[in-house]
Amino acid sequence: ALNNLGSIYVDCGKLDLAADCYVSALKIRHTRAHQGLARVHYLKNDRNAAYEEMTKLIEKARNKASAYEKRSEYCDRDMTKTDLQMVTQLDPLRVYPYRYRAAVLMDNQQEEEAIAELSRAIAFKADLHLLHLRAAFHECVGDVAGALRDCRAALSVDPNHQEIMELHSRVHSQEP
Repeated sequence: ALNNLGSIYVDCGKLDLAADCYVSALKIRHTRAHQGLARVHYLKNDRNAAYEEMTKLIEKARNKASAYEKRSEYCDRDMTKTDLQMVTQLDPLRVYPYRYRAAVLMDNQQEEEAIAELSRAIAFKADLHLLHLRAAFHECVGDVAGALRDCRAALSVDPNHQEIMELHSRVHSQEP
């Protein structure tokens, strides 16, 4: 109950009250309260405290992959990459690390590597967001056929997804 109350206080912007709830929850060994307290630290612009709080959760958590993934939100790019590599080692079927790594590769203008990273995740999970992102990456490198293929696959999952419909239309107009 204290953890839930802390979440409500966060939603209302009452961060000090939320922190009090999370600290009280931790005193009665509610391990997940570390995550809430980390969020409070982050919202107070104290990323280091948020990172440290998530480190405490990692030390105690049974599902460490989830905790590493969450901690990755509270650190710099290099540490984020390290945490997400650990997530993939612990649970290779979690898709967020693949998406993040692909975005970083794309930012670094390593388009083919970014597409390959998304392809690794799509191989085990034809996720709508992964397909959409890979279609956009294909469009970026001028691979109209690849972009159309991924748009069609994504639209088979959600035929009314507006952004994918727009991407499909735009790419289709580029088809020779």
